[in-house]
Amino acid sequence: MKADPPAPAASPFRSRLDLDALNALSRGTAMAPLGIVFTEIGHDFLRATMPVDARTHQPYGLLHGGASALLAETVGSTAGMLTLDDDRACVGLEINANHLRAVRRGVVTATARPFHVGRQTQVWEIRIEDESGRLVCVSRLTLAVIPRPPGV
Repeated sequence: MKADPPAPAASPFRSRLDLDALNALSRGTAMAPLGIVFTEIGHDFLRATMPVDARTHQPYGLLHGGASALLAETVGSTAGMLTLDDDRACVGLEINANHLRAVRRGVVTATARPFHVGRQTQVWEIRIEDESGRLVCVSRLTLAVIPRPPGV
């Protein structure tokens, strides 16, 4: 007799913001001039894209590692916020990024998935891929969960 497949894990997301609302939050921030756009909210992931062009290049014409780190922190932090009640916020404590493949042009896609979603800290893995689905950068982001500051 075959065992039933395991039940899917509950989604970590509490907030029901849609993509339009997430992208509206990026207006007037570092994400807007770099062309970062949220493209998909899944059961347990958040995805965004960023162009690889003069805005995100380093002097040798390659995707700048700092732009990759900004993309990773943007997607991971935003995913973290979606797991919280309205009276809480999250802020970055630590990020690392391993740059695995050079990209000269096109679009890269970042996908954030949780390793740990706790009451005081969260840890997210962010994978950045090129248009062919090749891994460009892998990042780990640790967030602190704090009371939401007034006016935010």
